[in-house]
Amino acid sequence: MKANEKRDAAKGMEVLHVRTTRRTELQDVTDEIAAAVRESGCSGGVCHLYVPHTTAGVTINEGYDPAVAEDVAAEFDRLVPRVANSAHAEGNSDSHVKTSLVGSSETVWIVAGKLALGRWQRIFFAEFDGPRSRELRVKIVPDVPA
Repeated sequence: MKANEKRDAAKGMEVLHVRTTRRTELQDVTDEIAAAVRESGCSGGVCHLYVPHTTAGVTINEGYDPAVAEDVAAEFDRLVPRVANSAHAEGNSDSHVKTSLVGSSETVWIVAGKLALGRWQRIFFAEFDGPRSRELRVKIVPDVPA
């Protein structure tokens, strides 16, 4: 995955452009988000992540073994299968349900200039109606000085 970045310095927001290749997939975007935190110069605060789409989201899970993301994506497809005759005209109601389960936002603390993720944790862009070009918005908010 290649994420193209553009910064809105006035608002402290960055938009990562994500290109997905499968209908259901979890793409690890941790390195791109960590780079945005590093480039911001923020030593402590929070990093808000938001996906402005109704059929894609963001989640945090194990990233040490890439098979976990594949298993999670497969399990979503098993739990919420695509239905040929859904009431929704676009035929992607399963994608909306999966996004509702995952959610469209996450917040990660920033400590000592780095994302304060657990040892095995990684941040994943969750695609449920791909392949598509998508956005992941990153907003870094520094702590207020004491």
